[in-house]
Amino acid sequence: MSEVSSIPAVDLSSCAAEPIHIPGRIQSFGALIAVGADWMVTHRSANFGAFLGLSRQPEPGESIALTVGPELLATLRHRLSLMQGSDAIERIFGVSVTPGGPLFDIALHASGKNFVFEFERHTDVAPEHYLSLLRPMMARLEQERSPLKLCEAAARQMRTLLGFDRVMVYRFHPDDSGEVFAEARDARLESFLHLRYPASDIPPQARALYLRNLLRIISDVDDDVVPIEPVTSPSGAPLDLSQSTLRAVSPIHLEYLRNMGVDASLSISIIVDGKLWGLFACHHYSPRILPFPLRSAAELFSMLFAQMLDKRLTSEASGQADEARKLHDKLMVQLAETNGFIENFDMMVRSIADVIPFDGACAFIEGHYVCRGSSPTEEQFRDIIPLLNRNTASTVFATESLGRISASAARFADQAAGMLAIPVSRRPRDYIILWRRELVQTVHWAGNPEKAVEYGPNGARLTPRKSFEEWQEVVRGTSAPWTDAERNAAESLRITLLEVILRIADVNVAERARAQEQQELLIAELNHRVRNILNLIRGLVSQSRHEAIDIASFTDLIGGRINALASAHDNLTRRQWAPSSLVELIEVEARAYLAGKADRVSITGTDAMIAPEAYTVLALVLHEMMTNGAKYGSLCDRHGRVHIRLEREDDGSLRLSWRETGGPPVKPPQRRGFGSTIIERSIPYELKGSAQIRYLLSGIEADFVIPGRFVSEDRTAPPASDQAPSRGPNTGDDVVIDKKTSDAPPQSILLVEDNMIIAIDTEEMLLAMGVAEVSMASSVDAALAIVANNPPAFAVLDYNLGGENSEPIARALHERGIPFVFATGYGEVSGISDQFGENARIMQKPYSKDDLAAAIGLG
Repeated sequence: MSEVSSIPAVDLSSCAAEPIHIPGRIQSFGALIAVGADWMVTHRSANFGAFLGLSRQPEPGESIALTVGPELLATLRHRLSLMQGSDAIERIFGVSVTPGGPLFDIALHASGKNFVFEFERHTDVAPEHYLSLLRPMMARLEQERSPLKLCEAAARQMRTLLGFDRVMVYRFHPDDSGEVFAEARDARLESFLHLRYPASDIPPQARALYLRNLLRIISDVDDDVVPIEPVTSPSGAPLDLSQSTLRAVSPIHLEYLRNMGVDASLSISIIVDGKLWGLFACHHYSPRILPFPLRSAAELFSMLFAQMLDKRLTSEASGQADEARKLHDKLMVQLAETNGFIENFDMMVRSIADVIPFDGACAFIEGHYVCRGSSPTEEQFRDIIPLLNRNTASTVFATESLGRISASAARFADQAAGMLAIPVSRRPRDYIILWRRELVQTVHWAGNPEKAVEYGPNGARLTPRKSFEEWQEVVRGTSAPWTDAERNAAESLRITLLEVILRIADVNVAERARAQEQQELLIAELNHRVRNILNLIRGLVSQSRHEAIDIASFTDLIGGRINALASAHDNLTRRQWAPSSLVELIEVEARAYLAGKADRVSITGTDAMIAPEAYTVLALVLHEMMTNGAKYGSLCDRHGRVHIRLEREDDGSLRLSWRETGGPPVKPPQRRGFGSTIIERSIPYELKGSAQIRYLLSGIEADFVIPGRFVSEDRTAPPASDQAPSRGPNTGDDVVIDKKTSDAPPQSILLVEDNMIIAIDTEEMLLAMGVAEVSMASSVDAALAIVANNPPAFAVLDYNLGGENSEPIARALHERGIPFVFATGYGEVSGISDQFGENARIMQKPYSKDDLAAAIGLG
């Protein structure tokens, strides 16, 4: 003989969980005994003694002594010693408590300082039978790869195992509301699939209990429940039944089930990664008592299913992570070598859409805003920047309803309700933001979620709904939620974009270094070319003095040669220093130095493109040939002509043949001047070609050979008729003007020039032309003061005045109807004619006295 109370206590000091107290009542299909240091307690039902096989019914308050055989006693002690943690439960199947008495299934667990023993009558079916069903059930589940298909298969398998009329897989949402995710049911029943239930249906304390005790059974909603006696222990604490299988449920919940027409139910927790993911919710429409071994098999099935579901969810998340990695690799390739996000925004959002669904996207980078799709305007977005900047810069910020936390955002909620903000810098804060439109969705609730708490027969507590018709809630100002996988992808994207920024920064640093090197090279090259030009001009001046008879002829010689060089340089710079047309060069020189005689120069053969290093040499040679022909040769009278033929030699070199006919008899020069030296020696000396000139009585003949390395057939230059106007000492064709001329110059001219030497030289030329008054200014302000106080009759404006240009002066002159000419060394000045019409003219630098005379309208 032994008393239950004599079983040694088990050390439970490691259990620190706060117990959740529920009503001290149990269901009548079992019996409960609690044994502890300060409490021997049981329920008091009318058949308690008979249920346990006692010889008589105990009296109220009477201690219970059971005769326990040595084998059972040893088993109980062993199982109690195996329990680890406050929530551990041990099960024993098919044992008798008293000699010759009925067989019981016993569940053992600790409750504070007590041990709780729950007895249920044993059935004839062995536990091994139910456990043997699990292997084929799990094998069927293994075939399903997606979480949804897995849940649907699990609902079918659980219904087959338990025989309930309806088995549902109930999934919790992030807001703790629930949804029937999968369902297996009798064909006669209406479907609950996709019905939504508010969070208040399963309050926080109930969800916490589901984490501790995986299984809750109600065999008959109308069965009488049995109270625990005594209600409290001698210390005044009630018995904690959190881990009890037989514990009764709240009468509120029983009323809830009755309103649904349910007579029996079973709930089994689905725990994924330590969190309550959902439940198996089983309904039966008549009372149903499940054998303890069958319930244990169902609980084990739920645990195995949860592990399988965890793998599917992990696999799904891994697949999404793979997509995020692909996005990372794709963006790194497409963005890392670019100038930034704004320029490649369209490409970027197309790539992101493959991983994160969205309805609109925008970028706010360095104060620039660009958006696509359903997004707020720039003004609307700038209103929410302070809200964004309050969040940390090291993580994404996501919300399904931005309007609920920002009054400014509420104004565009119909356009963009949900936001996923990805910061891509710290200060100033830049963002890539994804938007989702308002999801005007119909959520099917099993009742009105706004009426979860009412005053009813059980007080101010949850009153179950009287009707389970679908109630539709239209959710406004809310988008589809951003899933954990999408948030993780966005976080990965944030890191990717930061990496791109770092790479772009490295590229920019390298580009700045290269630009600095190129700038230094350009400065060195420019310095070299300027020095060469200055040396060339000094040489022209020095050598030309031997040919000049007087100052006027010297000026004409120097001016013509410098203009020839300038014209060639203009052609080269217009072609961006690429090979230029030889025919064009000949035509330019002919127009510049022969005025109305240019049509007496004929060119035959195939045009050739001349390399820049040879182009200026040929410009000087052709200038001297044209000048000699106009002064002494066939072009000095009305009848002579010049025939020029271009031919390619077998070695690729170019032969230019010059033949003069019809002019006066030619005599060889009595002395050799600098012009003759240029003609005879420039091409052999600088280009390693050849030059031959013959002074025949019928006219001058010359043959020039340019080596093939300076010549190409690829004609990329436009026709000569498309060229900018030419320059020269004998014509004003280099100035874009109307052709009206007069003999009297303007009496007063405003000269705006920031270079003193050029200004003095131009002033002398104007005064020599008969201009009575020349007012000079070197800045915009000084020129505007002259225009306001002493308006001129004409103005010559240097376009570039260092840190400013002369357009403000031109506008002031234009408003007064005063004509003017722009002098510029930059070629054409864009938009001048559009702004100032015929009052504006353009004169290329360097300009001669004849150029200036043509510009101011002298004949």
